[in-house]
Amino acid sequence: MADNAKPKNNVRSLILGGLLPIVAYTFVEEYFGIFWGLVAGMVLAVGEIVWEKKTQNKVDPITWAGSGFILVLGSVSLFTQEGIWFRLQPAILEGVFAIALWTSVALGKPFLTMMARKQNLLDRFPKAIAPFVMQRFSGMTLRIGAFFAVHSALATWAALHWSTRSWALLKGVGVTVSMVIYMVIETLVMRSAIQKRVETLSRSAPYLKHSLDPSSKK
Repeated sequence: MADNAKPKNNVRSLILGGLLPIVAYTFVEEYFGIFWGLVAGMVLAVGEIVWEKKTQNKVDPITWAGSGFILVLGSVSLFTQEGIWFRLQPAILEGVFAIALWTSVALGKPFLTMMARKQNLLDRFPKAIAPFVMQRFSGMTLRIGAFFAVHSALATWAALHWSTRSWALLKGVGVTVSMVIYMVIETLVMRSAIQKRVETLSRSAPYLKHSLDPSSKK
């Protein structure tokens, strides 16, 4: 159960990481000014770290990254009295994710491929199509990197030109909703591609039909 829970926690941290500090900053800044908005956001960033440590006995790396950026950029914003540095946190973090994903592909170790191996996801597929599945995970890693790159550019524009509420809405709702929709589409496309691959191999190599039948793995 612990192994299955870890990916879910990582996804939750990836989508919702840093959300509460941003919401706090948005509302407090509107009524009490930039200084107290920054203080509220940074306090909640620390609170997220402490809460995860207390409830999970560890802090996810994604939470460390998100909250760490908030604390660093929040400190810079306090020093300069310019909230723009705090508002750039989502853009910088998403840009880092994009670069990390693309780098993993360039190094021949696509992130999603490595995660699939670590979680033994390949055991759920017939061995005959395992290489095809790994190739699909590699392509998905590239595309998710592009997804974060686009969001990073949009978040940068929002931080520079949008109102605080519109910027927070992009981080809180825009990223979450678009990420969920995107991943649903990616999952459906992958399932369709794998099914078509199985059907193609079954027709071209009848002797593989039994090994390609999902029920034969039970």
